[in-house]
Amino acid sequence: MTLPATQADAAVKPPRIGLLDTARGLALIAMASYHFSWDMEFMGYLAPGTAETGWLKIYARAIATTFIFIVGISLVLSSKPEVRWPAFWKRFGMIAAGAVVISIATRIAMPNEWIYFGILHCIAVLTLIGIVFLRLPLAVTLIATVALFAAWLTDNFGTPGLLRSSFFDPRYLAWIGLAVMPERSNDYVPLFPWATPFFAGLSFASIAIRTNLLHRLAAIGTGSWWPARLGRHSLAFYLIHQPVLIAIAYGLSLVVPPQAPDPVATYLRQCNTSCVMQQGEALCHSFCQCTLEKLQTQALFTPLQAGAIDIQNDERVQTIAAECSAEAE
Repeated sequence: MTLPATQADAAVKPPRIGLLDTARGLALIAMASYHFSWDMEFMGYLAPGTAETGWLKIYARAIATTFIFIVGISLVLSSKPEVRWPAFWKRFGMIAAGAVVISIATRIAMPNEWIYFGILHCIAVLTLIGIVFLRLPLAVTLIATVALFAAWLTDNFGTPGLLRSSFFDPRYLAWIGLAVMPERSNDYVPLFPWATPFFAGLSFASIAIRTNLLHRLAAIGTGSWWPARLGRHSLAFYLIHQPVLIAIAYGLSLVVPPQAPDPVATYLRQCNTSCVMQQGEALCHSFCQCTLEKLQTQALFTPLQAGAIDIQNDERVQTIAAECSAEAE
């Protein structure tokens, strides 16, 4: 008995796609370049907030989108013709362990901005969700992809705050991605909206398996390129690259110390970076300038910059923030 084309394709292990390994490798290189800009900011060579604003912010999101899209594709390809459960759980365990290590290390090194749900945490949870969807009809995955994309459009271009609530602000719920103002983290990659490129990858790979597209991509001979070889060891590279890069930045700071930043410029940039996540740039500019002037007038600016004032609990700071918020509006 001869199987129909789609069933026959589904019963055969998909070919290794060198182009996918190359894309993953290039995404890793781009990620490392972005992280090095963060390291240079951390060491004082770049103004505070540089890595989180402007084209670097767009660059970071493009890298994360590409990487998570590839994760979705890879999950489909590694699960055909059937899920190899020992390999699946081994890979999941490595990703989850890496996420835990990053959380512990950053909690110790940067307790105020530790990574409680970064890209590895997101990939680990999406992997569990994705393996469930692979057992469902493709139509279900396509509907979920369209729904996620529509939600992303609504969140970015529709009614502001329609999908979000301050109920989700605490860390134990912020990972979902519906927080209004989540607690700060040096790598915050919640399920929403980052499930969107992941499901797009699931859908793309599932359709490619049912067509001749997969074999056409496999025929593109890039598997021997060095980015492709790097892409086959993505988790190891991810865990190792940042300690190496920050060690380089630290070593550079010992040889060529960075100039001391202007505290006023630093405050305004940090204030605006935090504010524009929730409000328009014009309002944030007015709000931050107002708070700066009031802090200086009340002799609170210097101790605030020195870390002697708890910005979250100090009533004087909270009063200034409320007054300036009312004036800016």
